[in-house]
Amino acid sequence: MKELTRLLGYARRYWPHLLASTVLMAIAGAAQGTMALLTKPIFDKVLNPNASGGAIPLLPHPIFHHQLYLEDFVPLHNRTVWTLVGFAIVMVFLVKGICDYVGNYLISYAGYSAVSDLRTAVFEKVLRHGASFFELHSTGQLMSSIMNDVDRVQLATSQMLADFLRQSFSALAFGFVVLSSDWRLALVSLTVLPFVLLPTRLIGRRIRRTSRGTQDRQAELSQILQETLSGHMVVKAFGAETYEGDRFREASRRLLKSNLRYTLQQAISSPLIELFGAVTIVGLLTYAVTQIKAGAMTAGDFTAFVTALLLLYEPVKRLVGIHNIFEQALGASQKVFDHLNHVEEIVERPGMRKLDGFAREIVFDDVCFRYPGAPSGFQLQGITFAVKAGRVVALVGPSGAGKTTLANLVPRFYDVAGGAITVDGHDVRELSLDSLRSLIGIVAQDTFLFNDTVARNIAYGKQNVPHHAIRQAAETALADEFIRRLPNGYDTVIGDRGLTLSGGQRQRIAIARALLKDAPVLILDEATSHLDAESEMLVQQAFANLMEHRTVIVIAHRLSTIRRADKIVVLDKGRIREIGTHQELIGRGGIYRRLHELQFVDAGLAAGPAVDL
Repeated sequence: MKELTRLLGYARRYWPHLLASTVLMAIAGAAQGTMALLTKPIFDKVLNPNASGGAIPLLPHPIFHHQLYLEDFVPLHNRTVWTLVGFAIVMVFLVKGICDYVGNYLISYAGYSAVSDLRTAVFEKVLRHGASFFELHSTGQLMSSIMNDVDRVQLATSQMLADFLRQSFSALAFGFVVLSSDWRLALVSLTVLPFVLLPTRLIGRRIRRTSRGTQDRQAELSQILQETLSGHMVVKAFGAETYEGDRFREASRRLLKSNLRYTLQQAISSPLIELFGAVTIVGLLTYAVTQIKAGAMTAGDFTAFVTALLLLYEPVKRLVGIHNIFEQALGASQKVFDHLNHVEEIVERPGMRKLDGFAREIVFDDVCFRYPGAPSGFQLQGITFAVKAGRVVALVGPSGAGKTTLANLVPRFYDVAGGAITVDGHDVRELSLDSLRSLIGIVAQDTFLFNDTVARNIAYGKQNVPHHAIRQAAETALADEFIRRLPNGYDTVIGDRGLTLSGGQRQRIAIARALLKDAPVLILDEATSHLDAESEMLVQQAFANLMEHRTVIVIAHRLSTIRRADKIVVLDKGRIREIGTHQELIGRGGIYRRLHELQFVDAGLAAGPAVDL
């Protein structure tokens, strides 16, 4: 009930549509019951051969060559009753059709809108989570929850909710007809319902568990699909097509078994209802024969009763199926609500301070950190240093030393486990995320571009950016020349992750994106690693112009790119081992000098000229 109540909460804002749909469905249900009631005058008045009245002529028959009358087929003798009944039948069907059509649209509008709000809420919630959340949840699983799980909920809250109202009011109308015809007979007939509803409830619980398993299998399949398609080049390079095909086939087999289990569970209710219904009808027919012979019941009474009873079993059967689909939706909603209930690691409390700019320094004060998903794994310990405004600070060290992890703490992709990081004296945990991240431009080693135009990738996150500003940023990043050679220039769609471009071209578009943001703090994670030597020299000069009056944190494996940095922080195994300028660190003979010699001695560059950033 908690999941159901929460789902209905998303439909609360659409209550006028729900209310109007309920009224219309109630009218449609009443029309259904009226159709059952109309069988009584048809059998007792219209089709009664003892009723008085004239014959109603039909068109001449071409075979028998004489005027045919309706009484030739049906002994009809009461034209007035037939006219009234015929008019009533037409009006009942008309009212039912209009109410059902409009009511179905209104309930579907409310259901689809509510689920659209739910899907958006889940998406926005997931985006607000910190980086550790995405380490614990694969992309395929998250996509499956946002799309497939919510689709199951959407089916229940739109199409099935409309059918639920339709069948519920139809069942109530038919139940009223049955009870008004012969309440004693009705009670006897309806005693079979508990024998149907009890197993249906038990089956529904199993369906909910099965549905959750089915969604998990579907998430597994989505994960394999997402990984294989994204890494198709790796799959081909290692000749792993057969392996991935087998892995996908096995996951599909598990999903098939789960789907078949659900089918077996939800299908069993229909034969149960039909079996009990058949037993009931046989008993009623036996009882009716004696009652009609005794004159206690007319043929019209019994026909109306049996018609309503038979029609009653159909909505009951449909409601059981709808109940199973609701159980399936509730099973799917559990994962959706798990994401909504997940506590955000990066919390932005109300009233947090907003920074208008950056003026003095970024300070790492005894910073400690370990990844939440690996508490006994890598950790940063006792990191203390300052990045003065307008200076260039380089983070170097062996692979896995913690350089990128340390830089990711500044924009609060993660929160520190101990110590603090301050910007102009304010702990970043006390600053609004928007104001903090607006101060920081990032160019990562693994460039990510969107399947959109070049211009929109460069202006990502900004609205109504003038074309000349986009082009200026591209020129500074040495990207304008190759962009203009593309089929549609800046309006060229560059494909998923920008795969239609070379690695160096993607990197230069990412640099242009950071340039256009024009943030006072830049984090460059091997920002020039994919450029050739000539382009790298030009881009380094462009960065030198850009960095004036700005603060830069450079993460570098290639030490030639940071020799003119104002400060070099050497990390190893999560700790600071050395801090100083290039010349100071070379003179100390420590880790930095060893790394420098490994990179440049063989090439004869150990004493070569410094390269500007």
